[in-house]
Amino acid sequence: MEDYQVHDAVSLAALVRQGEVTPDELLTEARRRRDEVNPRLNAVVMDLDPPVASEGIDGPFSGVPFLLKDLGQYVEGQACSDGSRSLVGLPRAETATAVQRWLDSGLVIFGRTNTPEFGAKGVTEPAVYGAARNPWNTDHSPGGSSGGAAAAVAAGIVPCAAASDGGGSIRIPASACGLFGLKASRGLVPSGPAVSEALGGIATSGVISRTVRDSAAMLDVLVGPSAESPYLAAVPRTAYADEVGQDPGRLRVGMCTSSSINADPHPEAIAAVRSTADLLTELGHEVVELEQAPFDDAELARDFLTIWFAYAAYEVDLAKRASGADDSQFEPDTLTMAALGRATKPMELIQALENRQVHIRRLAAFHETHDLLLTPTTATPPPRIGAFDLPPRLQAMQARLIKVKGAGLLRFTSLIDQIIGANHSWVPYTQLANMTGRPAMSVPLHWTPDGLPIGSQFVGSLGSEGVLLRLASQLEAARPWAQRRPQLRPLRDAPGDAGTVER
Repeated sequence: MEDYQVHDAVSLAALVRQGEVTPDELLTEARRRRDEVNPRLNAVVMDLDPPVASEGIDGPFSGVPFLLKDLGQYVEGQACSDGSRSLVGLPRAETATAVQRWLDSGLVIFGRTNTPEFGAKGVTEPAVYGAARNPWNTDHSPGGSSGGAAAAVAAGIVPCAAASDGGGSIRIPASACGLFGLKASRGLVPSGPAVSEALGGIATSGVISRTVRDSAAMLDVLVGPSAESPYLAAVPRTAYADEVGQDPGRLRVGMCTSSSINADPHPEAIAAVRSTADLLTELGHEVVELEQAPFDDAELARDFLTIWFAYAAYEVDLAKRASGADDSQFEPDTLTMAALGRATKPMELIQALENRQVHIRRLAAFHETHDLLLTPTTATPPPRIGAFDLPPRLQAMQARLIKVKGAGLLRFTSLIDQIIGANHSWVPYTQLANMTGRPAMSVPLHWTPDGLPIGSQFVGSLGSEGVLLRLASQLEAARPWAQRRPQLRPLRDAPGDAGTVER
C-alpha cells in the first residue's frame, strides 16, 4: 500500500470496510514504516507481537494500526513501564477503560510509545529508553509527555496515537510535531477502572492526530462514564465527529501571549499566535488582544506543582511496592520531585487542590464575555535534546540531598527553581486547562524559518469540545496542514539534519 501515510485513521477504516485493504496489510505497512524511521526517532519503545486486538469487532476503526503510550494505558497481563526502570517488565493486572474502548472500536495495537518517567516532564528523555526525537529535526525534542506518540504520528508510523494530558502532554507534543491535539473536559473520558481520576482530575486520556476528524471520532469512542466512574459527566447529544465541518459561528476570541513564568516568549511563539489571530479575523471572528491574562500562570504553576510533587511521591512509593525497586531505579529528578512531595504539608496540598476553584472562577469570568482564549501552546519552538538537563553543580547538590533524605532542605535551594524552570519555562500556558478542567486544543498553523512547528492553543469553557472542533476544522480547511510532513533522511546521514517538507 504505497499511499499508507496519506490516509488518516477514518480513511483507513473506510478502506477496510470497503474491502480495499486488509487489517494485516495495514499492520504490515505500519511496522515497515516503524522499522524505517524509528532508529532515528526512538518513538516506539515496545513491540507487541502478536498485536492486541478484539476479535470479531466491527467498530468505527476496525483494522487500523494504533500505538499506546507507555504510561497508564494498561493491558491486562502485558508490561507497561510508565517510563521508569523500576517497572520494566511488570505485567499489569487489568486493562484500562480507555484502552478497552479503543479495542472495542476495532483498533489494532502493536506497540507502545516513549514517555518520560511517570509523565513528569514536557520533554521525552527517560533514562530507561533514551530520548525521543522530533521528526522535523532530530536534534530537537518532540515535547512530552506524549512525545513518542507525536513523533510516531508526525513520521507516518500511525495516523493517530494514544496520548494523555496532565499538564499539556497532548497539546505540547502536538505543537512540537505539527499535529492536532485536543484535551477534553474533566470527567468526560473515564480514568478507571483502578484510578478514579488521574492526578486528582488534572489528567485525561486522548489522542494526537494529523487530522481534526480523527481526534473527533476518537473522542466519540472514549467519552461516557463507566461503571467505576466517580461521577457523571454529561455527554453531548451530537457526536463529535458530526461537529467537524460545521459552521462555528462568529466567535469572540481573547488573545494573550504574556506569561509571568516566561516574561520573554520566543518571537516565533508570538508570531504563531498573531498569524492565527489574522486568520481568525479573515474568517469573520472577533479577536480581542487582552491587556491582562485571565489567569496568573506563576500562581497556578505553584499550585500545579504542589499537586504534581505529591503525586510523584505517591507514584514512586507505588512503584517500589509493586516491583521491589529501590532509589537507584528512579531518575534523580523524579526522586527530587518525590522528596518535595513528601515534604509538602497536608494543609499545603489541600490548599493547592482548593485553589483550583480560584483559577476556575477567573477563567469562567473570562468566558462570560469571550468564547475562547487564544495563547501560544508553547513559549518557544521545540527545544534541543538535553536542553533542560541540570548543570553538573546542581546535579551534585541534588544527589547529596537525595542521599541524606534532605527533602526539607530542597525547598531552600535553587534546585526547585531549576525544576520549575525546566518544567514550565517553555510551557507556561498549558496547565491552565488541566487545573480548571476545561477543554483545550493545539492547532498547527505555524512553522519557524528553521522548519520547526509551533502551535496555537485555544481554551474553551467547560464542555465546549464541539465549539473547539468546529473551529479547528474551519482552520484546517482554511490553512491545511495534514500534507506537511517531515522528510526524514536515512540514518547514515548526519544526525540532526533538518528534513525537507513534503507538500
